[in-house]
Amino acid sequence: MHIEDLPQPIFVAHKHALSQLVDALSQETIIAVDTEANGLYAYREQVCLIQFSTPTNDYLVDTLALDDLSPLGDIFANPAIEKIFHAAEYDLIILHQDFGFTIQHLFDTMLAARILGWDKVGLGSIIKNQFGIFVDKKYQRANWGQRPLPAEMMRYAQVDTHFLIPLRSQMKAALLAKGRLKLAEEDFLRYSKTDSLNHRNGKPDVWRVRGSYDLDAQKAAVLNELCIFRDQKAHTLNRPLFKVISDKAMIEIAMAAPKSQKELEYLRGISKRQADWLGGGILASIHRGLKAQPLHPPRTPRPSSTYLDRVEQLRRWRIRKAQDWGVNSDVILPKDILYNLAEKNPQTKAEFAIVLDSIPWRRQTYGDEIFTLLAAMRV
Repeated sequence: MHIEDLPQPIFVAHKHALSQLVDALSQETIIAVDTEANGLYAYREQVCLIQFSTPTNDYLVDTLALDDLSPLGDIFANPAIEKIFHAAEYDLIILHQDFGFTIQHLFDTMLAARILGWDKVGLGSIIKNQFGIFVDKKYQRANWGQRPLPAEMMRYAQVDTHFLIPLRSQMKAALLAKGRLKLAEEDFLRYSKTDSLNHRNGKPDVWRVRGSYDLDAQKAAVLNELCIFRDQKAHTLNRPLFKVISDKAMIEIAMAAPKSQKELEYLRGISKRQADWLGGGILASIHRGLKAQPLHPPRTPRPSSTYLDRVEQLRRWRIRKAQDWGVNSDVILPKDILYNLAEKNPQTKAEFAIVLDSIPWRRQTYGDEIFTLLAAMRV
């Protein structure tokens, strides 16, 4: 099969078509889902397309053409309908952020691939390996907010869900054969609780700019003013921050603190067009920053040597276990759980169970090993 041989997707851009889609999806026990957003082209990203596949049809929902997508909320929240995503975390964040949707009964094919120990877990690689079909990923960074969508982009979007249902069947059988299905279901449940975060733009934060911790306190104050200026400009123009001024250029400007347009133009990180366009605002920001109170990075308590030792021992344990399984080490013990264990250092089995509450299969399977490891370090 070639991608061109796929049946045409059903494009959903009107209220009546959405109602028909919801009726169709509500009859299914398993559906595939993906989203496309415009995060590389807008100040605050938004979902521009939601793709659905059933065993018989592919659908593309134009979220920019529909005023009310709330009928889809019942589909996402229905535990009787299994929702298959690939690398679901980002999709879940923006679906909740834009529409308030929450997901019940998730199957994530990327998580499944990692738990199975597959070398390549990108969807394009998996489709090629499992179905012999090459997927050109050139539209991965395309502007999904453009309308009308070119036919090639719609076909690309369709492919992202078309193969997920048969892929899920293959993966579920493989997980069951390896005795890892319960572990996968544990992670699917953890990821289904992903909530939306104001994870892009929002309040300017100088310390999120790479290189900010290398600045002295006064130059950090300059960078802070530059961040405020960039954020305001990006918001006005509806552009992502990096398309106004890159983080690298922001650090270069803050360090040099040019006092004139000519000095600004000498900086390698700023083009002549940017200097002409933004020069006044940049120079005003530098002036304010040089007069502002010095800005020091937030202080974090220095971790104790015993805490660091627990982290190291837990890492070594999960690496050994991961080698036996043929997987990455965080499959064995997720990073957040590892650090939580090291920090809380539970003294009793009851305290230990609370820390591992979200991973009951792992707790039952090798919780005794971990508890014994921590206990030995207290002797």
